[in-house]
Amino acid sequence: MRLSPALYRFAAYGIAGLHVTFLVYVAFGGFLAWRWRRSVAAHLCAVAWATTVVVLSVPCPLTAAQNWLRLRAGQPSLGASFISHYLGGVMPALTAQIIVATVVACSWLGYRRREP
Repeated sequence: MRLSPALYRFAAYGIAGLHVTFLVYVAFGGFLAWRWRRSVAAHLCAVAWATTVVVLSVPCPLTAAQNWLRLRAGQPSLGASFISHYLGGVMPALTAQIIVATVVACSWLGYRRREP
């Protein structure tokens, strides 16, 4: 049984929302650790995964899932990467990665300074 293209499209949008949420957490989750100190381990894991995807060009499962759903909905795939697809007209992916790395570094420095 094949689902309707609208359902695949809706699911692809859900994956895109999850992807954005993950990327926002990667960028700003270190600031959450200032308040909730135990969350730093989860943030370290998220940053490690994001770094692995970027540095080693490991395929992101969220991008793969979104591409699979988009193709079933009759839409084109994202292409190279989620960031390149959605930020392509705004800024280069490398610029976005440098900004995120800077924000993460600042949040971790602040975390270290706030330790008892």
